[in-house]
Amino acid sequence: MQELLKDKRIAVLCGGDSAEREVSLRSGKAVFDALLKRGYSPILIDVSGDSICAELRQNRIDLAFIALHGGCGENGAIQGLLEVLGITYTGSGRLASALAMDKEWSKVCFKSAGLNIAEYVVFQRSLLQKTSKGYDVDIIKYKVVFEYPWVVKPSTEGSSIGVSIVHNDSEIEPAVNNAFTYSDRLLIERYIKGKEIQIGILGDKVLGGVEVRPSSEFYDYKAKYTSGMTQYILPPEIPQRIYDVLKETALKAHLSLGCSGATRVDLILSEDGLGYVLEVNTIPGMTATSLLPKIAGLSGYSFEDLVELILLDAIQTA
Repeated sequence: MQELLKDKRIAVLCGGDSAEREVSLRSGKAVFDALLKRGYSPILIDVSGDSICAELRQNRIDLAFIALHGGCGENGAIQGLLEVLGITYTGSGRLASALAMDKEWSKVCFKSAGLNIAEYVVFQRSLLQKTSKGYDVDIIKYKVVFEYPWVVKPSTEGSSIGVSIVHNDSEIEPAVNNAFTYSDRLLIERYIKGKEIQIGILGDKVLGGVEVRPSSEFYDYKAKYTSGMTQYILPPEIPQRIYDVLKETALKAHLSLGCSGATRVDLILSEDGLGYVLEVNTIPGMTATSLLPKIAGLSGYSFEDLVELILLDAIQTA
């Protein structure tokens, strides 16, 4: 493995300007340290401002490990830039990244692939009438035909940023305002009660899965990145038959978007035994509390192994 990587000038791209900047910095530092431990000489680059092209060229980078979460790091923009510069990079390509980052269009792809998704309605800020008190709640209630609780989320964010659970009429407007802080479009989904299962994929192969049991109502930003707030069950405590179906479902979701490299597919196993695809994360977190490293550990890979495998996959599929 190291023979294929030893002559590569590797950059770890992290930071950025999205709402997930702090998590990205932590992911990037963890990947950077892992590469140092394996004897490489990576360069850690904080992708902020307009100096990224100059830094990549100045350091003669030919292989980039993308540890950017949200924004231009996950929506296909940095992928397009790296392609223009002729730099091999980890993860999914431009189109798959853009589709996965946009929750509305990823749902279209999941549905076309025959996968279960929660009922949802999309609202665009410019088309949603405002009143003196805020957005017209009556219009929202008219268009959302399923019962409470609802999940309100921005269309183009990750790490559960801007996500709220709505239980009654009085909670609609705050949730809508919160979601519109991060995106011009939002989704309102039917809340599905069940177990949260995350499946890790690398190179179009399933690594395994984890069941997450947050102490909060759902697996929100705080539960994801605060130690002790979530229980991680590896492997999930579900029947093997159902686990196998969820792994197959996750791989179909990954492929339906045209993803490559490492992804993490988030699903809900409903109380009646159906698996619903929530989203595909094309740049999974690589922090101490992140799920993909936990899943990889279940398959016998250390954190350093995982980092090397992700880079190797990028080279082999370039």
